[in-house]
Amino acid sequence: MAASVKYWTKQISLYEREFKKWESRVKKILKRYTDAMRDGRHGYTEARFNILWSNVQVLKEATYNRKPKPDVSRRYRDQDPVGRVASLILERCLEYEIDHYTDFDATLTETILDRFLGGRGTSWVRYEPHFKAAQQSMPQSGTQITEDTDEPDEQIDYECTPVDYVHWQDFGHSVGRTWEEVTAVWRRVYLDRDACVDRFGEEIGGKIPLDSSPKNADGSKLAEEGEEGAKATIYEIWDNRTQTAIWLSKASKQILDERPDPLGLEGFFPCPKPLYATLTSDSLVPVPDFAMYQDQADELDILCDRIDGLVKALAVKGVYNAEIPELRRLLSEADNNTLIPVANWQAFAEKNGLDGAIDLIDIEPIAKALIDAYQAMDQVKSQVYELTGLADIMRGASDPNETLGAQELKAQYGSLRLKAYQKQVAQFADSIIKMKAQIICGKYAPQTIVQMAAVDQLAPADVQYVQPALQLLLGDRLLNPDADVPNPLRQFRIEVSADSMVAIDENAEKQARVEFLTSTGTFLKEAAAVGAQAPEIVPLLMEMLKFGVTGFKVGKAIEGQFDETAERLKASAAQPRGPDPAQLQQQLEQVSTQAQQSQKELENERMAHLDTKLEVTKMQATNDVQKIAHEADKQKWSMEFEKFKFELGQKVDQFMGKLTQERDAEKVKAAEDNANRVKESASKERKEPEPSVTVVVEK
Repeated sequence: MAASVKYWTKQISLYEREFKKWESRVKKILKRYTDAMRDGRHGYTEARFNILWSNVQVLKEATYNRKPKPDVSRRYRDQDPVGRVASLILERCLEYEIDHYTDFDATLTETILDRFLGGRGTSWVRYEPHFKAAQQSMPQSGTQITEDTDEPDEQIDYECTPVDYVHWQDFGHSVGRTWEEVTAVWRRVYLDRDACVDRFGEEIGGKIPLDSSPKNADGSKLAEEGEEGAKATIYEIWDNRTQTAIWLSKASKQILDERPDPLGLEGFFPCPKPLYATLTSDSLVPVPDFAMYQDQADELDILCDRIDGLVKALAVKGVYNAEIPELRRLLSEADNNTLIPVANWQAFAEKNGLDGAIDLIDIEPIAKALIDAYQAMDQVKSQVYELTGLADIMRGASDPNETLGAQELKAQYGSLRLKAYQKQVAQFADSIIKMKAQIICGKYAPQTIVQMAAVDQLAPADVQYVQPALQLLLGDRLLNPDADVPNPLRQFRIEVSADSMVAIDENAEKQARVEFLTSTGTFLKEAAAVGAQAPEIVPLLMEMLKFGVTGFKVGKAIEGQFDETAERLKASAAQPRGPDPAQLQQQLEQVSTQAQQSQKELENERMAHLDTKLEVTKMQATNDVQKIAHEADKQKWSMEFEKFKFELGQKVDQFMGKLTQERDAEKVKAAEDNANRVKESASKERKEPEPSVTVVVEK
């Protein structure tokens, strides 16, 4: 049972007393940030150096520069196609919520500004369904048969999960030393009369006093009670002890509404832990960052005002002899190369001319003081940057005389505290996205989720898992809207998070895609060669491929195709295979080698036979010549014999040349023909007589 109005009024008073000094300090910081501290009490407007504005602008852009991208994935990256498709559906819904509606970006911007100014920034998540009139079905005849109907008067038009910015003065919680000790949180909501009636009904909403309105930075109200624009202050309280949400008005001293756990979130509270500045373990009252360097900021203001005065004093000023009025025209009228006439030059010259008639203020001490003031200002700014952790290299300024190593070292250590700021903002956004995911699964209608995720546009390999994926996300609520829904964060198969919100290179995603394609293509090329040699390790190669693909966020959209292809290759590798292509290739190479060796042996055998045949022919020709020489008359036939011997030598040379050409041709022919043809040709040539030998014998 919820506590009474008196109890909550006391809790609110305790919080306001605990945070009163902090709120007063934040108001002063806001005035300084907006440069509202110039009061002109010295008769002029003081010059100031707004180092607070400069630092806040740098830190805002350094910690939040773009909307985060939700990242929903399988927690353990295992073989779970249903979990993968469920993650993809939920991620698409979150992307639509963040990109389509502008509240997320605007709320985070304001929250981060509160964190760097006052030291605390808060956001609030809620569920907002929108209805439209249901279409009533009519009988075909056009007449109403009965007044009874089961059709509702309204149906859901669309649903959304807005993220509201909570002003630092409108947020509160039960007093505790740490956030884990907080048992209740609340916020002030300002509703006009129509909003009160629409929210709480005519009977209650019409009687709520319009007691207040949002306040300005100086504490003044935007509108007074009864005036146009006045609103009722409603406290929306979420009590974690009773798991109940309460709406009450201190002016009417009554509880306006009470509901048990409206959103069903894992941590119950509809807001994440606020973005805090400096905290200690004994209080949740934050210390703004500006409090750490406000003394240096005061020094900068003093130096800036002094510099302003010195700059104004840095002018040519002096006195002159009133008896010589021409001297006044010397500085006011004379331009370059202009001479001013003097009426009595003789008397002017006797009085030592200009040196005796005019005396100017020495501006050298003023210039030196101005230089010293600038140097002192730089030293104070260095102290501020050391306190805040903002190195000059991070602000775009650097010394041209510094080495690259010195600048990298400065940037490395200067970004240590900046990374802590970035991590804090990323965790805050991550908590909001997780709350959105829980509300989508717990409150949205199945048809809304299907439409937001564009399920009909999924890859064909993923369509078959849509129904079980919705069952995983919605549980029994898929068929029964009133059933309890499983919390997606407690479904250990899914993990919800957000990526970095720091500004990134616009080519980063393109580079990531190129890296993904390069790495995957290289692995597939090598895996194909290994898998062809050893099909039994194809399952291992596919698991390695999936392990690599899941490491790339850009590859999430095609993980389904990878899973399907991997399973198909595994099944193909498990089936009985025919002869190994590599073994067949090896056998063909062996047969080819043997055939070439046989051809070479036959060629060598034939060449040896031809050489032997040539020697026999030469011997027969020599014997015939000797026999004729002995039988002929040496004196009578000497000349003819010499002639015959010469012709015979030519014949022999021609025969040898022809034989050599024939042998070369036979080598080419032996290489092209098969072994059987070479053998047959060689046998045929052994039987044929040599024409050249027969001619020699006849002659």
